[in-house]
Amino acid sequence: MPKATPTPGKSLLTPGDHALILIDHQSQMAFATRSIDIAQLRNNTALIAKAAAGFGVPTLLTTVAEKSFSGPLFPEITAAFPDAKVRDRTTMNAWEDSLVIEAVNGFGKDKLVIAGLWTGVCIVGPVLSAIDQGFKAYVITDACGDVSDEAHERAVQRMIQAGAVPMTSVQYLLELQRDWARSATYGLTTGIAATHAGGYGLGIQYAKTMFGGSEGGH
Repeated sequence: MPKATPTPGKSLLTPGDHALILIDHQSQMAFATRSIDIAQLRNNTALIAKAAAGFGVPTLLTTVAEKSFSGPLFPEITAAFPDAKVRDRTTMNAWEDSLVIEAVNGFGKDKLVIAGLWTGVCIVGPVLSAIDQGFKAYVITDACGDVSDEAHERAVQRMIQAGAVPMTSVQYLLELQRDWARSATYGLTTGIAATHAGGYGLGIQYAKTMFGGSEGGH
């Protein structure tokens, strides 16, 4: 019989055990995205960018044909990482770009969390490639989008079949915190949630404003 202990599962993410890769959250790519409302996509992307920046998660930003075709990154991303070097590519599959791979190897992490546009091209490519080379890949599906619901869903299914782990933006934030007694990042987590986590965020705002409610005794 197994014996339960109060320790987290090894597949759960911590701020120090993975790197985040944000791929092609760019104007041109967003114009044709239909699987998610663009305002919601920008909100979810802002949430994970702020979470990664606040928790000190090593993060890679990459674009494709930024100057000649696809345009700049969402401003929410550059606001979270104002000093980050953005690696521009010609390859649809970021994993085939030597500068991207140099950055990935520099992180020294075997877990990669990935999100971007479009799911069926620019996310499937690096996720399948990373898994093939021995990395554990997580995909934040609600910070991804594609030209149709069908394209997005088939891409997510394909990645799951290959071993990728799907998750959502709020799930990512709360998995990094995971214990309300962690006071150093409590304000960061609840602040991001209050701004970007929809009804849950409004609930946090309401509880704190109306009766000083908080999790974990804060």
